Amino acid sequence: MAYLAAHRLAVLLSLAAPVAAQAAVEVTQDRNVVVVRNGADVLKLSVCADGVVRVLASPDGKASGASPSQPWFSKPCEAQAVSLTDATGAGTGVNTASGEGVSAATAKVLTTGNLRVSISLKDGTLTFLAPDDRILLQETGERPRIFEPLKLSDGSPAYKVTARFHPVLRQGIYGLGQHQSGQFNYHGATVRLAQANADIAHPLMMSTEGYGLLWNTASASTLDTRFPTEMTLEADVGQALDYLFIYGPEFDDVVARYRDMTGAAPLFPRWAYGLFQSMDRYGSGQELLDVTKRYRDGKAPLDVIVQDWRWWSRMGDPEFRPDGYPDVPGLLKTLNERKVHTMISMWPLLSKSSQIHAMMTERGWLVPGTALYDPTNKDAADLYWSHFGSKLLDQGWDAFWLDGSEPELHLPTMAETDRTLNGRKLAIGPGELYGNVFPLSHVANVSDRWRKQRDDKRVFILSRSSFAGVQRYGAASWSGDILNGFPVFQRQMQGGLNFALSGMPYWTTDIGGYYQGVLDNPPRGPSSEDPAFQELYVRWYQFGVFNPLFRTHGKRENNRNDIFAYGDKTPILLDYDRLRYRLMPYIYGLAWRVTDKADTIMRPLVMDWRTDERTWNIGDQFSFGRALMVAPVTNAGQTSRQVFLPGTAPWYDFWTGKKLAGGQWIDSAAPLKTIPLFAKAGAILPLGAAVEYADQDPQGSLELRVYAGADGAFELYDDAGDSYAYERGERAVTPLAWSDGTRRLSIGARVGSFPGLVKDRTFKVVLIDGGRERVKTVRYDGGAVEVGF
Repeated sequence: MAYLAAHRLAVLLSLAAPVAAQAAVEVTQDRNVVVVRNGADVLKLSVCADGVVRVLASPDGKASGASPSQPWFSKPCEAQAVSLTDATGAGTGVNTASGEGVSAATAKVLTTGNLRVSISLKDGTLTFLAPDDRILLQETGERPRIFEPLKLSDGSPAYKVTARFHPVLRQGIYGLGQHQSGQFNYHGATVRLAQANADIAHPLMMSTEGYGLLWNTASASTLDTRFPTEMTLEADVGQALDYLFIYGPEFDDVVARYRDMTGAAPLFPRWAYGLFQSMDRYGSGQELLDVTKRYRDGKAPLDVIVQDWRWWSRMGDPEFRPDGYPDVPGLLKTLNERKVHTMISMWPLLSKSSQIHAMMTERGWLVPGTALYDPTNKDAADLYWSHFGSKLLDQGWDAFWLDGSEPELHLPTMAETDRTLNGRKLAIGPGELYGNVFPLSHVANVSDRWRKQRDDKRVFILSRSSFAGVQRYGAASWSGDILNGFPVFQRQMQGGLNFALSGMPYWTTDIGGYYQGVLDNPPRGPSSEDPAFQELYVRWYQFGVFNPLFRTHGKRENNRNDIFAYGDKTPILLDYDRLRYRLMPYIYGLAWRVTDKADTIMRPLVMDWRTDERTWNIGDQFSFGRALMVAPVTNAGQTSRQVFLPGTAPWYDFWTGKKLAGGQWIDSAAPLKTIPLFAKAGAILPLGAAVEYADQDPQGSLELRVYAGADGAFELYDDAGDSYAYERGERAVTPLAWSDGTRRLSIGARVGSFPGLVKDRTFKVVLIDGGRERVKTVRYDGGAVEVGF
């Protein structure tokens, strides 16, 4: 990049020069901040919470952070009281093999909760230690923190910043957003964090050693772990080196601490956990009516129809094309009568002929050199909402699809190498310092203003890109405009699992892929009548059923991708669509855990079996909640696959009820109609009745499947399904607990209530134990009930 080049040669020469004698290390306390001076830089350590330490370093110690503004935090780090003690040699992470005496203090040790940070008095390097003195991560002894001076595009000084570590040799590294390399475990790889279509930059990294590292900058950055004994994190631009070390040790603990700082994920409306029917693109309101009629006539479950782009007369203005949408209120009324919700595409990119582009230009609120509004400018965000989003929400649309939110700087005059925010002045600061923050700001603008306007209607936003903190704004992401094909399908799984390990709970893909494998001009998609594509679509659809969000989308040559467009494969698709809806009580309970307990729905095996190295590289299996494990088929013509059953407790084949021992690999049959699916011993799986939309009978009779072999628990969750009344306590939770020793299911007393709560229900309890099923039916009126077998 041009703004780095002027200083590059001088810096490289300085790095090659002999290292000067190490200056004395001075460790002091300034109120609750530990300050380390080593003659090369000034390091500040703050305890943000138990097990969370912020590391901030700069040459002169004056910087407040890598960037002055950090909007990804909902609760910024406020330094807590610090415990700082002297230590000698052992237990400090300090290398004493040199023969130097260790009777005097060799380190200062900062302790918070179950994490300790050793500060070497020899060179000022940091070592992060587990409670058993095990080294989690250690800075390199020579040049652990490198600051290469440069000038920002506005002329202000900054640095290219590098943090250098000695990593543990045997570990798995995950998170960092969603990328398309197909690699699940990033140990031994390089990961670039820069927003792009189909490549989402998130700054949270996870290690099987039991910690997370939040790289605290919105600048484009790079993780490099290619050499086994070296790990570097490099920010292209920063005013300081800045990161938060988060100790778990379990991944769920790290995620919970991340969300505590960056915001909890609110509940989506219940309908958002059903099927989204989408295509590029429906060209008229009549097409929306036609496809939804096919679903309702065919008794196929559906909750959302999606209007993709080019519905507008001018991009950025709220007026619809009169040729395709002559009566939008009437269209929405008919869809509402069919119990179908609606999502509509909105872009931050504005047509140069639009009214809003003229208004933004007049006020100087566009990102310079682009047709994008500046989402970091509050006034620009207010205008974008009042002119555009507010009117669509009032019109009756239920969800917003914020496409192109990386942002996509798609202008004919813009070179491919210039499609970034570098060199462009944003209200928040220079684009090169805040290049990854655009999707966060854009999503936040829409979400905040929606909630002020309509608190009776839960926010649902689908954003093509994301960043730390996006989860608190009622937003999900998908994997972008990808090709179709089995190899691409497989890569989505690794990308989605790493997105989950970035602390982000909601993710989905274009079922079937977006583009055809060989791009035409204009690009097109495959035909749903092609047998080879039908096989891919079935396998992808099976996988999509077990995503946090269930959504089909893409270009199709024959302009059809609804469930009835796939010939003799349609019955298979119908079976899986109906399974998703039978799982709705389970899924809504998982969603409540996301909000209430910072939980994760789509769980890579390493998340629950972190210390079992056999799980570290399994990126094509995952748990869906804690009851089910899914092993999608990702190769053409494949009719069986190897599946790892982790842990020591038994597993059950979901389809046959066959009991299988844990801790082994098995060969699982997988004809086209079957996705390998397993229930864990101790699982309590609530299944609802067959419905055609999520709110059809949300409090009806339930089947409670109990899988014997271990104790287990689950919480049924109910509320009105929309609005934010649940945040005020209008909700009900029914605790379920299975005791394997006594063979009893305890259905606890219902906790809480809400208007419309159905107080009396029927539970059909099905005990599954090695192929045998035993059934008992009970009435439940909200009081505690026990069912014995």
